[in-house]
Amino acid sequence: MAAAEKPIVVMKRYELKYIMNEEQTAFFKERIKGHMQEDKYGLCSIASLYYDTPAYRLIRASIDSNGYKEKLRLRSYGLADNESPVYLELKRKAYGIVYKRRVQSTIPLVKKFFDREGDICAGGQINREITTFRDFYENLVPACLIIYDRIAYFQPDGDLRLTIDHDPRYRADNLTLTHSMDGTSLLPKGSTILEIKVQQAIPLWLTDILSEAKIYKTSFSKYGTAYKEQLQKLQTF
Repeated sequence: MAAAEKPIVVMKRYELKYIMNEEQTAFFKERIKGHMQEDKYGLCSIASLYYDTPAYRLIRASIDSNGYKEKLRLRSYGLADNESPVYLELKRKAYGIVYKRRVQSTIPLVKKFFDREGDICAGGQINREITTFRDFYENLVPACLIIYDRIAYFQPDGDLRLTIDHDPRYRADNLTLTHSMDGTSLLPKGSTILEIKVQQAIPLWLTDILSEAKIYKTSFSKYGTAYKEQLQKLQTF
């Protein structure tokens, strides 16, 4: 998938998550026709490399907190190389509202940034925020790779966006965006993650579809789930 021509660099919105089984996913996709339009890229594989301290300070704080969470990740659309665009994202969530800062870069420039050999981009507010975050946590390193196959939808005349993530998976080794898109599944086969992203209220027609299919809001963190699974594996040895 090619990068968006004008990528969003600052974002503030509500994000609601739902876990769907195979039947619910098929029903939901059929019922939103006429309301939502599928994004031009279709099904796209996305990889997000999460940075954390060696003691996993960020994800442990996120799991323990009910109100405030923050994460720093490097995202690619498809398998990356040293020349392809990647996106460094600082994501904060406070009481249901998501704030995201995002800059486009390349893998070599991101490495220099974390080695403190250069800025992630040429100055500006977003550069300062991400740099302040890096410096506050002092020693951020690649901690977990999350991969999924996403279909995105948008509302032609509104701000509503939906994404459906198929086969969410993770890797705790080969922590690079250039290796492969393989990983250990986070959900039972056929299950998907629906995310509703909106700046205002969810429209009534969408609420009706969710109710009809018995699709209920949940709290689910891909990185958090991967961290817990990996921790459980280590404790069995």
